[in-house]
Amino acid sequence: MEGPSLPLSRMRASDAERDQAVDRLTVAFVEGRLDHEEYDRRVGLALSAVLVGDLRPLTADLPGPEPQPPRAAPLRDPRFRGARSEGELSFISVPWREWGDEWRWWTGVAAALTGVWGAASLMGGELVPYWPLVPLGIWAAVLMASAIWPSEEEPP
Repeated sequence: MEGPSLPLSRMRASDAERDQAVDRLTVAFVEGRLDHEEYDRRVGLALSAVLVGDLRPLTADLPGPEPQPPRAAPLRDPRFRGARSEGELSFISVPWREWGDEWRWWTGVAAALTGVWGAASLMGGELVPYWPLVPLGIWAAVLMASAIWPSEEEPP
């Protein structure tokens, strides 16, 4: 096995490198540098490229920086995201925006189910048991559990 000095013509391309080439081609197409046929041809070649050397000619005549190979993110335990120190454990490992989005969906579905329950109660002439409590309660419990135990591992 050769070291990191392997020539680009023999180095296998990653999905991220193919995506970077397609992104660059898309920018060139939007800027009017490529016509539709040329864009389609180059994107097809980029998506089927096996070697990094196959990607370079597809974007060589386009202005802008050459796509950099993706950097490997440092491996970190997701439970420590947002922790101020290694000893401090952050139980909310899902980014706040995603967690808020999940609760917004929950709230929307809760409103819709409550509306159906209210309409059924009005049409029946009497209050029926609040049945949306069961699916909403289960969903809320799953959201809370995913915040406390973010991975698929067993809870500690």
